[in-house]
Amino acid sequence: MSGKSYRIDMCNGPVLPGIVAFSLPLMLSGCLQLLFNAADVIVVGRFAGNESLAAVGSTSSLTNLLVNLFIGLSIGTNVTVGHTLGSGDEQGTRDNVHTAVTISLISGVVLIGIGMLFTRPLLIWMGAPDDVLDKAALYLKIIFIGMPATMAYNFGSAILRATGDTKRPLYFLSAAGVVNVVLNLFFVIVLHLDVAGVALATILSQCISAVLILLCLCRMEGPCRLNMRKLYIHPKRLRRMMQIGLPAGIQSSLFSFSNVLIQSSINSFGSVVVAGNSAAASIEQFVYISMNAVHQAVVSFTSQNTGAGKPERIHSILFSGLVLVTIVGLIMGLGANLFGVPLLSIYSPDMAVVEAGRTRLLLVCAPYFLCGIMEIVMGIMRGLGYAITPMIVSLSGACLFRIVWLATFFTWVPTQNMLLLSYPVSWVLTTLIHILTYLYARRHHALFLQQRTAEAA
Repeated sequence: MSGKSYRIDMCNGPVLPGIVAFSLPLMLSGCLQLLFNAADVIVVGRFAGNESLAAVGSTSSLTNLLVNLFIGLSIGTNVTVGHTLGSGDEQGTRDNVHTAVTISLISGVVLIGIGMLFTRPLLIWMGAPDDVLDKAALYLKIIFIGMPATMAYNFGSAILRATGDTKRPLYFLSAAGVVNVVLNLFFVIVLHLDVAGVALATILSQCISAVLILLCLCRMEGPCRLNMRKLYIHPKRLRRMMQIGLPAGIQSSLFSFSNVLIQSSINSFGSVVVAGNSAAASIEQFVYISMNAVHQAVVSFTSQNTGAGKPERIHSILFSGLVLVTIVGLIMGLGANLFGVPLLSIYSPDMAVVEAGRTRLLLVCAPYFLCGIMEIVMGIMRGLGYAITPMIVSLSGACLFRIVWLATFFTWVPTQNMLLLSYPVSWVLTTLIHILTYLYARRHHALFLQQRTAEAA
């Protein structure tokens, strides 16, 4: 089957069915990728105990802090490849593809060094409980060894998304996910490797998905075809990727920094609460990744239609994205609460852990659709080529606000409930500001296009 059969035409036809067709494979891909970590958490929680569960689960915010800066560049890849594809610039697309893959491999190597040097000091700074510190540090160091594969997969899938292909990443992750689960059980139950075993299983499965996606790019037809002998950083293309991706990466990293501060506060409640929050956060991520699939669809659709000079479709993309993300967020967020006890019991049979997790599901997961709405508006802005404005808004409305919340409301009422309320309140505040900036950007973009048309005439 040719590569074209996997692609969605993002510049013609009804918008909502296109976004649904784009998003569904991406949702399944994201959920499979999350199963890497979920399988880690479930296996250690069931077969290695609460300390190992807390050690694995409490590392996600720190991993995101160190990784998201580079993942942001993959957003720049999605937008820049989308723009050049939409405008018919084949040479520009080739340069973008080879620059993106080169950057992915370099960033993976850089992350290995960062992880080896700073993992343990950062865990100590976060106040990780003494009974989980050694295991958490070991788990993270092994995970960072696999970062080149993680980066290659993320950048490669960003290129495929820009073409409208979200099916093949799903197939690749399906294969890797099966390997991950089998290796998890073998390394932990048979070889008794504890957290080291689940980390090894994760990076080996990530290597499989990375190799598959690179082979796919090498065999593609058209301007997105990858030639490993021609890997090179094209300065012009890199600058554009960084203009869009670096602010997104900085935003994600600083978001993660605020989450690290919140995780540090959660750590103060002890390993049982940490374990409960780790289990709930793992469930919560399935809701987020499903909504994020709609966000990525909006970015891709907006970038291609911007490149193709079809601004009249942008409003339909926004409306369709908002409707779809609200439906997905409400169904999955409320469903996670409805089935909270049996879901959390998969991670740990300890009812104290389950109860701590239920608190997080109620306060964070149920209103999670608000986060999805926020990201849709932000995705439209990024797809249009605006990067700095959404970064500033998000950092002010969410990151800075959460830090202020920790210094005020949580200090006055130091409970888990008050700590977790910072999430939904920050989403509402940030969404309102994003909507105002979008209305301004839409007007500014329309005036720019009118001026460009007049000059061309």
